[in-house]
Amino acid sequence: MIKVEYKHTEIAAKKKLGQNFLTDRNITRKIVASSGACPEDNILEIGPGFGALTREIAAIAPVFTVVEKDPKLAAFIRIEYPLINVIEADFLDIDLELLAQKQPLRVLGNIPYSITSPILFKLLEHRQSFVSATLMMQHEVAMRIVARPSTKDYGILAVQMQAFCDVSYLFKVGRKVFRPQPGVDSAVIMMKPKKESPVNDSDGFRRFVRTAFHQRRKTLLNNLKESYSLDGVESETLKLRAEALKIEEFFTLFSQLKPLEKKKTAP
Repeated sequence: MIKVEYKHTEIAAKKKLGQNFLTDRNITRKIVASSGACPEDNILEIGPGFGALTREIAAIAPVFTVVEKDPKLAAFIRIEYPLINVIEADFLDIDLELLAQKQPLRVLGNIPYSITSPILFKLLEHRQSFVSATLMMQHEVAMRIVARPSTKDYGILAVQMQAFCDVSYLFKVGRKVFRPQPGVDSAVIMMKPKKESPVNDSDGFRRFVRTAFHQRRKTLLNNLKESYSLDGVESETLKLRAEALKIEEFFTLFSQLKPLEKKKTAP
């Protein structure tokens, strides 16, 4: 167990919570500046830890909300920043719509590597609740989010995120600015929900994307034929792999498909 000392407070970094604390103030300033946060915003920080990012946010907007799962760190933030509303809970369990009731959220955070994807998909599901999310995560995951078609990183995550949000890769963060030091580099991205949904059935579209990429080496025909009627789709399109399609082409293909009714099994 690795212990981290900050302002004479020693707290064990919990591996199961993916805790790696940022120590370079230049990076935290850059994250907050990149987020565009201002005093009028309804700010939510995910996992403040020892408050490295919290300190820079508080310099702009003293009153905001943080979500911290670790009881010791939540207590530390309450003492260190008495004006901040501390929600001691798992981010995956909180009600974003309730927090955004009066004003959409501006989300910031150095998010744990271990639950990056669940956090991203929760934000995606509740994208009407925030105006932007500026997040630091594992560099590899950031590259998968902003990947372009016909590259090895382009897959379900890229299509899901880019379909409903404008995503930007902001900058890379080396592993040496964290305690304990992780085995990988990080990166900061920003996601802004698109003002209008590009599809009428968001859940159906997400299922379709997962099916299209089910086996990456297979063609769209082979991945989709068991789940959708393909009568309205050009045969040349069906010969392609999912990784070859641009986001707009996924929208077009989805509009041409009809889900097949599941066959009822005999009792």
